[in-house]
Amino acid sequence: MAGSAATSVAHGHGHAHEVKHPYHLVDPSPWPFVGSVGALALTGGAVMWMHGAPAGKWVTLVGFAIIFFTMFMWWRDVLAESYSGAHTDVVSRGLRIGMILFITSEVFFFFAFFWAFFWGALVPPETVPAKWPPEGVEPVRTWGIPFLNTLILLTSGTTVTWAHHAIKQNDQQTAFKALLLTVLLGLTFTGFQVYEYIHAYHEGFTLQSGMFGSTFYMATGFHGLHVQIGTVFLIVMTMRAWYGTFKPDKHVGFEAAAWYWHFVDVVWLFLFVWVYWWGGSLRWETAGVG
Repeated sequence: MAGSAATSVAHGHGHAHEVKHPYHLVDPSPWPFVGSVGALALTGGAVMWMHGAPAGKWVTLVGFAIIFFTMFMWWRDVLAESYSGAHTDVVSRGLRIGMILFITSEVFFFFAFFWAFFWGALVPPETVPAKWPPEGVEPVRTWGIPFLNTLILLTSGTTVTWAHHAIKQNDQQTAFKALLLTVLLGLTFTGFQVYEYIHAYHEGFTLQSGMFGSTFYMATGFHGLHVQIGTVFLIVMTMRAWYGTFKPDKHVGFEAAAWYWHFVDVVWLFLFVWVYWWGGSLRWETAGVG
């Protein structure tokens, strides 16, 4: 119970002491600061790169490297805390709430892109001539790669749920197989999206193709980034299943990964229906009154 007292042993920096509460007071960690430095290098380097600065590409890569290193080390510390018994039921509930709030923030993140897309499609500027889709642009065929990727993501949602049921039954061998299949499906999705982008750019549909092009690539591109992040998340869970570290009654890390992956699935369904299907079939043209 949240209000009840619990006795545990806290470890940190070579000392141990008894505490009489269920909360985990973390030791000082360098990873928030290191991660911030990596984020600054990543974003700053990206801006430099976009403006043609010779060092921009290298600063961006250094930022990526720092962030990945921070993720590895920080997750390692969190797992060590869990194995030490520091993650009581109260702490686990806090971690779940934190993940729910994070996913909520991601919902609003994508809401901004959908807002821009619908604004451009339904309320076009009246002062300049405009056309949807832009002149010379052929939208991506809805029932080609986008539909195939929809089937892939829906299947991956099924396999990650299969893994969850296996973990609750303490069948970590089956969970490993299901998670491995989920990771392969995620990588396949990314491969098809890369092919789709290359083909679309070759056909003249680029980020500079008006409101349609900018919102299309920002929304689907950031979703693709989330698929890649989720795939890395699931790779970590696959390794943990291989080593048999999950418990049937306690697997908060896996739950977080599964929730994130289902969120990615749902966002894609909205993208498929509204951006690919509806947005790709929409046709209008204005003359402008400037």
